[in-house]
Amino acid sequence: MTNPQALAQLQMIWPRQRLADPPSVSVAPGYRLRTYRPDDESRFYKVMEIAGFEGWNDEILRPWLAKILPDGWFFVIEETTGVLVATTMATHNPTDGHSFGGELGWVASDLAHKGRGLGMTVCAAVVNRFLSAGYRNIYLKTDDFRLPAIKTYLQLGFVPLLFAADMHDRWQRICDQLNWPFAPADWPTARDYHLEVE
Repeated sequence: MTNPQALAQLQMIWPRQRLADPPSVSVAPGYRLRTYRPDDESRFYKVMEIAGFEGWNDEILRPWLAKILPDGWFFVIEETTGVLVATTMATHNPTDGHSFGGELGWVASDLAHKGRGLGMTVCAAVVNRFLSAGYRNIYLKTDDFRLPAIKTYLQLGFVPLLFAADMHDRWQRICDQLNWPFAPADWPTARDYHLEVE
């Protein structure tokens, strides 16, 4: 059995045929979308912890601040309390496989507010931000077990990137668990992105 810790993270991309087709950004009643303001950090760390990304602090955040696009750090706020309940970042993060790449990163939400589409809201906002900035290579990384997040990405319009030899089987399992169409013939491969197959 493969050690899950040794698996490369999954990657998904915004399809090139949708570069002129941004997703709509809608916000559930009782919430509003905004970008970063000074002093958001402490609540951001709390939301990250609730979402399972423990240990965030000023030191961990600092290198990401250098990568976030201007007006690219999004938050959903509960209107009655003013509390930050969901977040994600639009980061300039080119890699060997993603030249001039924009990475949708660190999607997190307060579980007390699940079921309201808040993850979809912040992710759609990030895609729109990248497209408005002229990015043509928009991607994200995630893990096999993050099924609710993966379903959000698929519903938004992201598609799996089959960049490694084990991607076919891993995505088949994920699609089966999510009751989502498994369509590897329609998904980009390592060859499309000039990547080495692992």
